[in-house]
Amino acid sequence: MTKSLRMARKSLWLTGAALLAVAATASIALAAVNVKSEPTASFSGATVTLTGGEFSGLGSVEAEAELKATGEATYTCENPQGHASPGQNPVPAQEGSSGKVGLGNSEHNGRGTISTLTASVKAPPTPSAKQVGCGGTGSTKWTVTLNTLTATGAHLVITQKSKVVFCRNYTLGGPATGTEC
Repeated sequence: MTKSLRMARKSLWLTGAALLAVAATASIALAAVNVKSEPTASFSGATVTLTGGEFSGLGSVEAEAELKATGEATYTCENPQGHASPGQNPVPAQEGSSGKVGLGNSEHNGRGTISTLTASVKAPPTPSAKQVGCGGTGSTKWTVTLNTLTATGAHLVITQKSKVVFCRNYTLGGPATGTEC
């Protein structure tokens, strides 16, 4: 009789463990974010604009999206005689951000959307002629003027309670729907 009692306990324990595993898996599956439509990015000069993006499965805790843009600046140098010469080295631009924007899922049954997010890069402090590749060995008599400011990349992160639930990287000339982070 002791052997059958041990078998019953073992069977009960295994059944309980299996039920616990199923419950844990089901809660993870229910917490999964579903992408109904991918957000797409477009680049124009110093600005990245992200449109679209519809998500479900976000629950009632507000999700927030933030778009950050990166890029580069090019400069033209003018020598002491007044002759313009383009710089040879692009300089990293200062990052721009859309700031955090709520997706509205807490008011829409766990469905959230991104209508439009924009982020623009900013010109860095004016570099020296040497930093942009003109002016010889560092002459201080060259005048450096911003020529172009271009956004070349963007990074979208959607967080919920400080946890990343969706992430995409976008590049100038790359796919509009970006690539997974």
